[in-house]
Amino acid sequence: MAKTRGGRAAGGKRARSGPSRRRRVAPTPDGATEQRILDAARAVFIRSGTAGARMQEIAREAGVNQALLHYYFRSKERLSAAVFSQFAARLFPVLVETLGSDLAIHEKVDRLIALYLDNLARNPFLPGYLIAEMHHHPERLPQMVAQATGADPLRVFPAVLQRLQTQIDAEVKAGKMHPIQAQQFAINLISLAIFPFAARAMICAALGLDAAGFDAFIARRRKELPDFFKRALRP
Repeated sequence: MAKTRGGRAAGGKRARSGPSRRRRVAPTPDGATEQRILDAARAVFIRSGTAGARMQEIAREAGVNQALLHYYFRSKERLSAAVFSQFAARLFPVLVETLGSDLAIHEKVDRLIALYLDNLARNPFLPGYLIAEMHHHPERLPQMVAQATGADPLRVFPAVLQRLQTQIDAEVKAGKMHPIQAQQFAINLISLAIFPFAARAMICAALGLDAAGFDAFIARRRKELPDFFKRALRP
C-alpha cells in the first residue's frame, strides 16, 4: 500500500511503524538501593517480627515501590534470609574464628566479650531477632557458617571445640583452671554477653533504666565482665 506525506497510507490510515507498546526495561541492579531495602527490612522485621512483616510495609519503609522490591528480592522468605545472613555475619564468624584460634584462653575471653558487647551496643535488638529467626529457621545458621567459612559446619564446630578443649585441658593440668567442657565454656561466655540485650526490656523494667541508663549499664559490664568470667575459671 502506498504512503503519502505524514506517514499515512493511501487509504487515510497511519502506517504501522513498530510495536504499539514499549517493552519494559528491567532496572539496573544498584548496591545502594539493595542496602536500603535490607536496612528497611531489618527495621520492619525487628518491629513487627518476620511473620508479621508485609512486603508493602518494607517497600514503604525503603521508599521504593513493591515492583522494585520484588525485583531485588522475589519473596519475603528470600529477604528474610538475606537480613539474617547480614546480621548473623556480625556475630557467628568471629566466634568460630576466635574460639578456634591460637590465642590464649584469657585473650579469647577478652576479645569475644569486647566484640560482642561493642557490636550489640550498636544493635541492641539483634539477639532477640536472631534467636527468633533461628527458632523458626534452624537451618539458617549452618548455611550462613558454610558461606562464611567455605566449610561444612558439621566439621567446623567440632574442630573448634576440640581445639578449645585441648587448651582448657592444658590449663587445668597446669593448675590454672577448673575443669570445664568446651561446650559449657563457650555457651557460658556467649550467654553472659548476649543475655542483657536479649532481655533488654525486662532488665530496663526491673532496674528502672531508660535508654541512657541501659547504655551506662552495658559500658560498666564491658569493663567488669572479662574479669568476672576469668575469676570463675580459676581453681
